[in-house]
Amino acid sequence: MPVIAPLYLRWLLLITTCLLLTGFITPMLTITKLVFFDHSFSILSGITQLWRDQHYFLFVVIAAFSVLLPLAKVVVLFNLLSPKAHQPEHRQKLLHLMHDYGRWAMLDVMVVALLIMSVKLGAIASIQVHLGLYIFAAAVILIMLITQQVVRHLD
Repeated sequence: MPVIAPLYLRWLLLITTCLLLTGFITPMLTITKLVFFDHSFSILSGITQLWRDQHYFLFVVIAAFSVLLPLAKVVVLFNLLSPKAHQPEHRQKLLHLMHDYGRWAMLDVMVVALLIMSVKLGAIASIQVHLGLYIFAAAVILIMLITQQVVRHLD
C-alpha cells in the first residue's frame, strides 16, 4: 500500500518553493562603497557578477550550494510527497541521500559567502541587508523543517 503524505506538507513545500525562487531574485544586500557607489544584488545577480569577474571557483561553489542543491532538494521532496506509489528501496535511497547531503545544500555556504564578501570589503564599504535575505533564509528553514517532517512521516 502506498504511503501518502499529508496534504499540508505538499502545500507547504509549494509555498516554500515560491519563497526560494523569490529569494533567488529579490535583492539581498546593498553595498555602499565610499559613500557614493551603491550596488544591490540578489543571489542570481551575485553569482552572475562572480562569473563576469572571472571568479569561477566562487561562482561554482555558491551556485552549486545556494541554487542547484536547494532546487534538487525541493525536487526530491516533491518526489517523496507525490501521491504515486514508490518502491520502498527507492524511497529509502532518496531519504538517505537527503539526510547525508541535504545539510550542505544551503545555509552553511550562504553564510560563508556573506562572510567572505564582508571580510573582502573591510572598512571601505558598508552593507545593508534587504528583504531577499530574509525570504531566502525563511525558505531554507522551511525546507529543513519539511524534510524533517517527510522523513518522520515516511519512516
